[in-house]
Amino acid sequence: MDTEYKEKEKEVNVSNRNSSFNCKELVFRLLALSLTLVAAVVLGVDKQTTTVSLTLVPSLPPVDLPVTAKWTDLSAFVYLVIVNAIACAYAAISLVLLLVTRGGNKLVSLILLMLDLMMVVLLFSAIGATGSVGLIGYQGNSHVQWEKVCNVFDKFCHQVAIAVFLSFAGSITYLLLILLAAVTLHNK
Repeated sequence: MDTEYKEKEKEVNVSNRNSSFNCKELVFRLLALSLTLVAAVVLGVDKQTTTVSLTLVPSLPPVDLPVTAKWTDLSAFVYLVIVNAIACAYAAISLVLLLVTRGGNKLVSLILLMLDLMMVVLLFSAIGATGSVGLIGYQGNSHVQWEKVCNVFDKFCHQVAIAVFLSFAGSITYLLLILLAAVTLHNK
């Protein structure tokens, strides 16, 4: 009777361990969904209009022109918004698949692992592209006479930085999902 009790206790511990991995995966996928969604929205609504004084001829007074910075003006920002939208949609679809299969289908788990890898690659590439353009906007480039613009469009640049940080956090979350899958495979 004592051995029966110990065997049932082992079964309960094993099933609890598996469900905790599913719970962790569920939490990470929800976190990835929310981080990529907020990053896409923060950058997708980013727009700032300011007045810039432009001197055409030194003998004439400067002309004040309204200038608008939008996320659609630079392809790297468009790429980051699109990649975050893709990662967010994928996170929603993977959550549905995870809940429907309850994490028990090996084929679905393998497909999700491969797609998680693709999300990490896409997010890192978009972060790199946006980061390089953002750095030029923040510091300028004296070699090609590009002036820095973040001193003029400070709100715009801050929102870009927040979106890049949120995207980076989302990509780290996908990376943690990959590590969680590796640990799960190792323990089997």
